[in-house]
Amino acid sequence: MKVVFMGTPDFSVGALEALVKAGHEVTAVVTQPDRQKGRSLEMSFSPVKECALRYELPVFQPEKIKTAEAVEVLRGYEADIFVVAAFGQILSKEILEMPKYGCINIHASLLPKYRGAAPIQWAILNGDAITGVTIMQMNEGLDTGDILTTKEVEISAEETGESLFDKLAIAGAELLIETLPEIEKGTLTPIKQEEEKASHVRMLTKEMGKIDWEKEAIVLERLVRGMNSWPSAYCRLRNKNMKVWRAAVLEEDTAARPGEIVNVTKDALYIQTGKGQLVLQEVQLESKKRMPVKDFLIGYQLEAGEILG
Repeated sequence: MKVVFMGTPDFSVGALEALVKAGHEVTAVVTQPDRQKGRSLEMSFSPVKECALRYELPVFQPEKIKTAEAVEVLRGYEADIFVVAAFGQILSKEILEMPKYGCINIHASLLPKYRGAAPIQWAILNGDAITGVTIMQMNEGLDTGDILTTKEVEISAEETGESLFDKLAIAGAELLIETLPEIEKGTLTPIKQEEEKASHVRMLTKEMGKIDWEKEAIVLERLVRGMNSWPSAYCRLRNKNMKVWRAAVLEEDTAARPGEIVNVTKDALYIQTGKGQLVLQEVQLESKKRMPVKDFLIGYQLEAGEILG
């Protein structure tokens, strides 16, 4: 098939590569404009643009995809279908209806659950055992289109936002290649989403990584995993931010206050929470390297009774 691919972050790269390797003709790659990045403010390409350039594919980077000028450029690519994977802009009805087979989206959840931003992280934050990817026929709503195909992915007990991101990117690329021939043959039966089962999740913010020690340890352990690698879970230690990269749960309660260090061993810090203890195993103090607690304690003396903010 002739495909226009729309995507921007790392999540989208695997799908673009899969299209090329499967022999589909990618007539254009649409991605967000180059942005300044880092302290040097150097212009940076999106991961999808970098991938497109490796395969010598035409790249289109509109500031706003819905302008008349951008629409005319898209029309000139004469694609059979538009494939969207975390592009970052809303498509107009005119664009959605432009190609023969419309526009499809690779969404990183089992719709209608977790519509909107950050579905990968929210699956971990909510303690789900299963998530997956959905190929959806796009309409004008936010992730409300008919479901074409799905693929389930298990969430392991040690799963982080980063590791699940990688799993779902692979699953989405595989499902896309399985789905396109079925779309072309007309053998798929679109399934309308059940609105009563829909849930919407908001975009992550740095503030959401702040550890509230009044919450249960099991909830905080999910926060640590779900916020890895961004924005990360963090607390305050002696007027400095400390990121928590790995932790475990000890269900035993103590008489200590939430946030109080209950025990310090050679390789872990035991912190009382609203229910149970959160066992810190890997941390990163502000302006320092990420390290196991065992190494952290070599240069930082902590004792039971100290309070983490």
